[in-house]
Amino acid sequence: MSTQENLSEELESTVENESIEAEEALKTEEDTAAEEQTAETASPEEQTEAADEAAEAEEEKPDRRLKKELEKKEAELAAMKDRYLRTMAEYENYRKRTDREKSDLYAYAVKDTMLKILPVLDNLQRGVQTLPEDAAEDPIAEGMCKILKQFETVLDEIGVKPMDAEGKDFDPNLHQAVMHVDDPELGKNVVAAEMMKGYTYKETVVRHAMVTVAN
Repeated sequence: MSTQENLSEELESTVENESIEAEEALKTEEDTAAEEQTAETASPEEQTEAADEAAEAEEEKPDRRLKKELEKKEAELAAMKDRYLRTMAEYENYRKRTDREKSDLYAYAVKDTMLKILPVLDNLQRGVQTLPEDAAEDPIAEGMCKILKQFETVLDEIGVKPMDAEGKDFDPNLHQAVMHVDDPELGKNVVAAEMMKGYTYKETVVRHAMVTVAN
C-alpha cells in the first residue's frame, strides 16, 4: 500500500473520531439544557418540594448515625444494669449466707460452753435445795442463793432458757426418757418429773431434759 493511501486512511479515521466526539458533546449539551429548562419551567412549589426533599435526605444521614449510637448506648446500659442486678443479688445471697453461718457458729459455741457450765449450775441448784429451812439467816446459805440467782439471770440474758417439761407431752426432740412410771393421774406419754433440767438457746436445744414418763 502506498504512502498516499495510508495518509488518506488516517485522515478519514481522524475525521470520523472528531465527528463522534462532536456528536457526544452535542448530546451532553442538549441533556444539560433540557435539565436546566425543566428546572426553569418547574413551578415554585415543585422547586421548593425538591429542595426540601434534598435537605431531608441530607438531614437523615446524621439522624441515622445518632439513632444507631443511641441504640448502641441503650444496649450497653441494659447490659450494665443486668450485671449490676446480678452482682447485687449475689452480694445479698452472700450476706444472708454469712449471717446464717455466723449465727450457727455462735449457737454452736454457746452450746459447747453451756454443756461445760451447766453441771456447775446443777450442783449449785442441788446445794441450795438441800439447805435446811432454818439456814435462811446463814450468810453462806444467803450467798449461795444470791450466786444461783445471778447465775440464772446471766443465762437468761444471753438467751439460754430452762425447759419446763413436767406435765407436758413427751417430745423426743426436747426430752430424754430415763424411766417410765405408772401414774393413773397422768395421761400416756406425759412427763411425770424432771430428773435433770433441760436448756435451749433460742431455738436450739443445748441440753435435753432427763425425765420420767408416764405409761
